[in-house]
Amino acid sequence: MFDTHAHLTDPQLAAIREDLLGRAAEAGVRGMVAVATDAASSLACLQMAEQHEQVFASVGIHPNDCHLATKDDWDAVRHLAGHPKVVGIGETGLDRYWDTSPIELQNQWLDRHISLSFELNKPLIIHMRDCEEDILQSLQQNQRAGQILGIMHSFTGKWETAKTCLDLGMYISFAGMVTFKNAANLREIAARIPSDRLLIETDSPYLTPHPHRGKRPNEPAMVKFTAECLAECRGEPVAELQRQTTENACQVFRLPLP
Repeated sequence: MFDTHAHLTDPQLAAIREDLLGRAAEAGVRGMVAVATDAASSLACLQMAEQHEQVFASVGIHPNDCHLATKDDWDAVRHLAGHPKVVGIGETGLDRYWDTSPIELQNQWLDRHISLSFELNKPLIIHMRDCEEDILQSLQQNQRAGQILGIMHSFTGKWETAKTCLDLGMYISFAGMVTFKNAANLREIAARIPSDRLLIETDSPYLTPHPHRGKRPNEPAMVKFTAECLAECRGEPVAELQRQTTENACQVFRLPLP
């Protein structure tokens, strides 16, 4: 398996960071992306990736943090982005649930990330919360030749949104929320995603999947519960879904198969 989105440098995981890598390996997780939310975590994610073969990094400014970001922060992100172990640009996107950053400012930062993604040919990692129309408008305005290289991270939107992103060439990633008992609609959407565009993630330490929801911080080893849930709702063998989503992760992140 490949965990495409984990906040491995989050303070909630500090005490178990080394142990969680071992547990991930035991669970069959062969690769994971440590995802950044600001300039400092971008550097920390890359440093972790340099220390561990199975860890890769993203760099970027989260929409809820962009009101704090400076030109120097963006210069630092751009500098780090060219490193070979940096495989993604973000976490970027838009968020209308929290009001920490004005939506106009979030859009400006999203545009910067999209331009950097095209410049380096590295995929965007897109955060979307209560803003499906805004995200689609931004992606469609910024697409080139009808394409956006990127991942809709922890997808919880409508099928129409997923379909538009698929038409743009994007991948759809599901996290622990798809395992929740009240997420039947999300599972129905997950069952419709083409197999070659499907990804799995934990969003560690958040969105701990059933049956551990509410009991402990999420970690990469728990991506297996999301894989099992998706395999069930899609009517596929778990091993085949694990193989396909790993292949997809390596495809989007330009990595050799493990």
